[in-house]
Amino acid sequence: MPSTSRAPVRPAATPARSRSHWWTWLAVGEVVLATVAVLLDVLIPSLVLVLLAGVSLAVRRQPPATLGLRRSHARGLVAKMFAVAAGWSLVQLGLTMPVASRLSGRQQDLSQFDDVQGNLLLLLVLVAVSWTLAAFVEEVAFRGFLLTRLREILGPSRISLVLAVLLTSVLFGVMHSEQGPVGVLLVSLDAVVLSIVRIHYDTVWSSVLVHGFNNTLGFVAFFFIGPVYGLW
Repeated sequence: MPSTSRAPVRPAATPARSRSHWWTWLAVGEVVLATVAVLLDVLIPSLVLVLLAGVSLAVRRQPPATLGLRRSHARGLVAKMFAVAAGWSLVQLGLTMPVASRLSGRQQDLSQFDDVQGNLLLLLVLVAVSWTLAAFVEEVAFRGFLLTRLREILGPSRISLVLAVLLTSVLFGVMHSEQGPVGVLLVSLDAVVLSIVRIHYDTVWSSVLVHGFNNTLGFVAFFFIGPVYGLW
């Protein structure tokens, strides 16, 4: 008798699964566009990324909270983030900056801030810019938008999370290429710390605070003694 067995029938993709794949591919396109904007230094890359983030949220019909712009339930967040920023500033001066300089034979190029020394008006302008264009815009762009989309693409595993942090951190460092190769490395390390803070507290506001405080401490030091390249 002829065999009556049949080949197994694969279930058709459900609409929900198809939509999930579509959102993943959309995230891939968003990450590619963001990467190109950073590598080609298009206009002000961080602002371009924030614009992409706004379009992304509109298309997905999602609130800003999905990118980490949510209120933290941690008590004393501002004080804690100031302590993190102060501690990381000491690590920068006592470890990362001098070690990178000794190993490479070069220094981070901070010449763009030379005029801050003794110039109170310029100090105030740079602090204001550091809290807006640097701390807020860059954190929303990288630790909010780009990190979130990479995690969507790579999946929920711990290895995927580490990879997403490293990729966004390197891109963040590349965006600061005007500070030279050592500057790219050091800024990338800064980005790793900012990513850890953002993930731990589950809000971009935590990394905004650390970023803003860290920049402010640096500019105040420039104001009094000029650029500092390490404690040794």
